[in-house]
Amino acid sequence: MDILYMREALKEAEKAYSIYEVPVGAVVVYEGEIIGRGYNQRETLNDPTAHAEILAIKEASKHLDAWRLLNCTMYVTLEPCAMCAGAIVNARIGRLVMGTRDPKRGCCGTVEDLTNHPKFNHRLEVEFGVLEDECSSIISDFFRELRENK
Repeated sequence: MDILYMREALKEAEKAYSIYEVPVGAVVVYEGEIIGRGYNQRETLNDPTAHAEILAIKEASKHLDAWRLLNCTMYVTLEPCAMCAGAIVNARIGRLVMGTRDPKRGCCGTVEDLTNHPKFNHRLEVEFGVLEDECSSIISDFFRELRENK
């Protein structure tokens, strides 16, 4: 099932790519149903918090009519930054599945680990590498195209 849901997150990333946003996509799954979707829209909305993960969390919270996303799994194409990792922890998401690591900003185990910090009251299961090649390629392709068009 992880591959199926990561493919859905990749579809969200493609939406971001199509509007010249950094192509990151996320979905939140509860009891086998996608209840939240998001893709980066920082430039489009002029909002520094409009990351895929934040938008997916907001939609999922609205769907469940709750801020606690207990027993939910988030699938995201790129390892979340500090802001998004913090939001994931604060939302009490139980499991996080990522496509590829972010060696510069990843805060789920690469640069820092906010998802399993010993002083936080919530920790979650974290998994890397689902459809890693596809998730890495969409980011690489985007930045290569950006450099070529400058």
